[in-house]
Amino acid sequence: MQVEQHGGPLAVEIDGANVHDTKMLEQTIDAVVVPRPDPEKLVQHLCLDKGYDNPTGHTAAAKGGYVPHIRRIGEEKTDGWGEKTHPARRWVVERTIAWLQRCRALLIRYDKKPTNYKGLIQLACALLWYRRRHHRLHPA
Repeated sequence: MQVEQHGGPLAVEIDGANVHDTKMLEQTIDAVVVPRPDPEKLVQHLCLDKGYDNPTGHTAAAKGGYVPHIRRIGEEKTDGWGEKTHPARRWVVERTIAWLQRCRALLIRYDKKPTNYKGLIQLACALLWYRRRHHRLHPA
């Protein structure tokens, strides 16, 4: 899953549970459903965790037109407790997945066909975007 800065879902790809996320990075980047600005005019960043610190991760991010920000394997945080230079960004995807798990049909995959399950995930993502937009226009 690929999300924007505030957790709005941009792309979803599914595969078996035994397939590592790094093998799905290129397909996920290609699955973005909104038109992206030209990478030559506007620099776009892609934050990834240590699991993507391999040639495949760097290549897929660069091929997709992103500047990859991948923490190196074995690299520790250099920030002190009181010296945060950048806000944490890696939890944004996990938060979006937690929002999607509110849809009970997504918790356990009952669909036989992957296309049906992916369609259900895409519908849930569209509902997330609708709710975000609706609450911004009409604050509670």
